Amino acid sequence: MPKTIGNPLSWMLGAVGSAAGYAQTAVSPSAADPGVMPETRDLAMADLRHALRKGWEDMAAFRSDVVFVCLLYPVIGGLLLALAAEGSSLHLLFPVLSGFALTGPVAALGLYEMSRRREAGEPTNWLALFDVMKSPRFGRILTLSLFNVVIFLVWIMLADLIFGMTFGPEVPRSLSAFLGEVLTTPAGWALIVIGSGVGFGLALVVLAVGVVSFPLLLDRDVSLPVAVMTSVRVSRRNPLVIGAWGLIVAGSLAVGTLPALLGLVLALPLLGHATWHLYRAAVV
Repeated sequence: MPKTIGNPLSWMLGAVGSAAGYAQTAVSPSAADPGVMPETRDLAMADLRHALRKGWEDMAAFRSDVVFVCLLYPVIGGLLLALAAEGSSLHLLFPVLSGFALTGPVAALGLYEMSRRREAGEPTNWLALFDVMKSPRFGRILTLSLFNVVIFLVWIMLADLIFGMTFGPEVPRSLSAFLGEVLTTPAGWALIVIGSGVGFGLALVVLAVGVVSFPLLLDRDVSLPVAVMTSVRVSRRNPLVIGAWGLIVAGSLAVGTLPALLGLVLALPLLGHATWHLYRAAVV
């Protein structure tokens, strides 16, 4: 087949896929066993609607268990925001809020397990969050989780660097004054454009790597490189559908930050359960 010049999304997914392929060749045969690549499917927008509907059904079935688990995330988010609001870190409030999208796959691990058990007809409750740690593949899951945490920390450092490049070393006097400068000055517009571009690029990487790799590791005995490459293959095979899913996730988390992050109590379980069903639609 003739090669075509891909768009930036295709190029970035290709780069991630190449890195994952290198990782697979770098590990020993025993560490990469089983290394059989799962089959993937073509997805349609109808699959997103189906995943969201099934996610809603899971959330309704678990009710209080899900709320109990997801109450942790507004509390954690509130603590991070309180730390960012102290001293000279006021300009990092938005990066910390938007960073929820980068850590979402890790936050939803217990929800994937709850959906898996419900689908299999197994009894489950909020303790499934801890049962994830008993998985024989927990080490691989933990490694992949650390990748997301590192990306989040890189995003915070880059956001701080971009602020310094556009506004200089002077710290914001207050949140209202800072927002006014961001929205009405050339430095603020540059901050928005550069920051949005960098954040979008990091979000693409996290989406491509994690959209099915986390639930796949919970569900099957596959190596970490195989899980990552399968996720990248699904993203490259279905760029429009996965891109739309990324927008749904970002929009839901943005709405979920209101009021005072309490909306995450509903947004996170819906997205977490729906991600499990999207994985089931994408991987044979």
